[in-house]
Amino acid sequence: MTGPAKIAKPSGMKGEIKTVTSASNPAIKLVRALEDKKHRRETGLFLAEGLRTALAAAEQGRLPKTLIYSDELAEHGKLKPFLARCLNAGVECIMAGRQAMEKISRRDNPQGVIGVYEARLTALDDIPAQTGDCVIGLQMVRDPGNLGTILRTADAVGAAGIVLIDDCCDPFSIEAVRASMGSIFAVRLGKSGFAEFEALCRKRNGQMVGTSLRASQDYRKPDYTKAPTFLLMGNEQAGLPEAYENACDARVRIPMRGTADSLNLAVATAILLYEINRKSL
Repeated sequence: MTGPAKIAKPSGMKGEIKTVTSASNPAIKLVRALEDKKHRRETGLFLAEGLRTALAAAEQGRLPKTLIYSDELAEHGKLKPFLARCLNAGVECIMAGRQAMEKISRRDNPQGVIGVYEARLTALDDIPAQTGDCVIGLQMVRDPGNLGTILRTADAVGAAGIVLIDDCCDPFSIEAVRASMGSIFAVRLGKSGFAEFEALCRKRNGQMVGTSLRASQDYRKPDYTKAPTFLLMGNEQAGLPEAYENACDARVRIPMRGTADSLNLAVATAILLYEINRKSL
């Protein structure tokens, strides 16, 4: 196997660039272990793949703890300044061969850049909610692809934050991070039980709006401009528990003409978010 392309460390930069060609290298094994939820919880770390995602994280002031990049991208125009920034910040930088990159990404055509990041959650009291803002509560969301897509949509509309309620899937899983397209670094993300979410809503003088197939009110009817909106979305299959629905100030539904009686969670959330933010976008 051909060894990795040689690249000189930019002059004046701190740190060293390590080179790895074997997929059995201890550093590669350590990164691969982060595919496991238990290991992510134990270390407080997660993986994010792709140069675009790494640059999006850097725009939010987030640099990886470890950066692994393909030797085939060593001279990439956008990678070089990012690499220099990482070296200056003391980030562990590893240049890897294709075999090692494929082992980490488990893709036939890996994107060539993988970062190891610190998993951060926001305390509920640090999630702002002023009139016109929207805080999204996701109860028992189980699909990481849906969660990642909702993170991306929340970022697009400038939502104040997302709160994962009860037992949700891991927002730092590879699938969720990939679906977020970098928005995992831009959106405030918290976790709580429903009681804490409701208490935050009342503390912020907000209105809690829940979606329900049993609701009769069209989602376009409430006035979303009079107070912070706490949008409560239920599980993909079961929807919201009845007790949670009863705690809402308003229950709404999305009208449908066809035979389908429900929408994908990420799609339904996007429709609500754009309606809530319609007058401010």
